[in-house]
Amino acid sequence: MHAKSLLLFATLALSSVPAAAQFAAAPAPGQRSVSVSGSAEIKVAPDEILLNVGVETRHPQLEEAKKLNDDSVRGALALLKRSGVPDKDVQTDFVNIEPRYEYDGDNRAALTRTRVVPLVYVVRKSIGIRLTRVDDFENVLSGLLANGVQYIHGIEFRTSQLRKHRDAARALAVQAAKEKADALTQAMGVKRGAVQSMSESYSGGWWRGVGGWGAGGGQMMQNVMQSAAGGDASESDTLSVGQISVNASVSATFAIE
Repeated sequence: MHAKSLLLFATLALSSVPAAAQFAAAPAPGQRSVSVSGSAEIKVAPDEILLNVGVETRHPQLEEAKKLNDDSVRGALALLKRSGVPDKDVQTDFVNIEPRYEYDGDNRAALTRTRVVPLVYVVRKSIGIRLTRVDDFENVLSGLLANGVQYIHGIEFRTSQLRKHRDAARALAVQAAKEKADALTQAMGVKRGAVQSMSESYSGGWWRGVGGWGAGGGQMMQNVMQSAAGGDASESDTLSVGQISVNASVSATFAIE
């Protein structure tokens, strides 16, 4: 291959490589720079709550176990309707049927029977709920536990305006980084120049509590109340959902003039 062909091939190859970072520029040889970071936190009130609760029933007869479970789920759904929760914000998203057996380790003959009858059937269903009226949270949660729900699998406080709050936190973090760079360069008797590179990261925007089939609803609710109220739940008559944090951080490198 001739030298001109090699040069043309290299030029085409380089032109097809995408930019690695839009906010990065290679500093000139010997150019001085200063690297700083800035962070910001915004506290916002949650405007929606996601609940995941569970109903569990047991009975030696499968059909009866299912009927008991259906009755409990209907009671929970009726409570949600009375509380004004729209049908579109309620979903049964988990169903499980588990037969439970008892084996006698000393009786090997029992293990070789052609037909083993379960001692009890365990039927479980989970209900996913989205609450947009945050002030109803405590009443809804208490009502569910009094109307067929035994377990609280998860509680998530969220903001539906996460993008807006992240943008605001980022702007504050960028300003903090610029002010830090200005303070450093001024202290050294120089000036902050153009930005050479910048990166950002986010966190927050929700608070989540997680339980399971092994965690009772009453205990889970008490834990949530203590976390939200910041103390002993027995000392507070109401449950305060408090605020959630939206965090943004930026790292930047500026040229020194």
